[in-house]
Amino acid sequence: MQYRSRQGETLDLICYRHYGTSHLTTEIVMQANPELAEQGLIIVENTLLELPQITSTTPVNNTLQLWD
Repeated sequence: MQYRSRQGETLDLICYRHYGTSHLTTEIVMQANPELAEQGLIIVENTLLELPQITSTTPVNNTLQLWD
C-alpha cells in the first residue's frame, strides 16, 4: 500500500496509525523505503511511502517476571 505523508509526521507515528503498533514495523517500513534515512526525524510532507503488508508484529517476549 502506498501512503502520502502529511505535515509533521514521523515514521513511527505513521506505522502506529497504519499497523496499530510501531514496534518492529518501523524497521520493516524503513527497509522498504531506504531513502527515508536521509530525511531525518520529520518526514517531508507529501513523501510517497510504501507500507508493506506485515502478517505478524507479535514480539518475542524475552521479559523475565519478578516472580517466575
